[in-house]
Amino acid sequence: MMPILAATSRSRSAATAVAALADKAWAVLRRELLTALRYRAGFLLTMLSHLAELAAFFFLARSVGSGYRPEGHDYFLFLLVGTGFYSFLLNGISSFLTMIQEAQTTGTLEVLMTTSTSPTVLVLLSAFSSFLRSAAGMFLYLLGGVLLFGASLAGANPLSVTLVSLLSLLLVVGLGLFAAAVQLAIQRGSAIVWVIGTTTWMVTGTLFPVSALPAPVQWMAQAFPLTQALNAMRRALLDGATPGQLLPELARLAACSLLLPAGWLAFAYALRTARRRGTLSYY
Repeated sequence: MMPILAATSRSRSAATAVAALADKAWAVLRRELLTALRYRAGFLLTMLSHLAELAAFFFLARSVGSGYRPEGHDYFLFLLVGTGFYSFLLNGISSFLTMIQEAQTTGTLEVLMTTSTSPTVLVLLSAFSSFLRSAAGMFLYLLGGVLLFGASLAGANPLSVTLVSLLSLLLVVGLGLFAAAVQLAIQRGSAIVWVIGTTTWMVTGTLFPVSALPAPVQWMAQAFPLTQALNAMRRALLDGATPGQLLPELARLAACSLLLPAGWLAFAYALRTARRRGTLSYY
């Protein structure tokens, strides 16, 4: 009888914890929705900038000509998926850093880190809304390419797209936690995002195929996790590749997702060190 009661108690405790986490996630999401409604002009300007970017890529592809087919794809489709998904990944990484920096500059970080919610969960919840915003932006970006510029994604494989997105998300969370850890440790987390944003876009195949790079740079490009994510997403969206056909790319992304526990450990260590030194609010 006692084991049954203990198991029931554990089940109730787990259900309560899940419900509490869901309530916190909803509170964070509600805050973001209210902020978005308040700053509608900013949302409109963002949409206009995306439209201008799409138009620029469309006419760039037209000027290059239909004869240029990187990796066998229409060049506009190649640009559409590459830039849309890359922006989603980069925005996801920077969301962790943004949360820490905003809390530091407003003087609320020390208070946030002493609430009943664990710091790691708090950072993840705060980044959650940013992920949703980035995902919505990527969806609208791709939708704009389809509706306004005639791009076709009819051959996409939904299951493959979902698997690539989930594994890429784990990768992004790991890198984001590393950036947040650097911000807590030496207040230079933005340097991590800057390095990723200004160097990897050229070698990950965002605007042109990796095969166009010199051989040594190609080897370096393949070592970047974001390159694997972009390659897999292009194959899933443009080629309709099945999970079985994407097995090598999915295996590499799964290996790269080990950055998540490493990033969590780095963030936990940086947080403990900053608390001990009294530097949580330094920026």
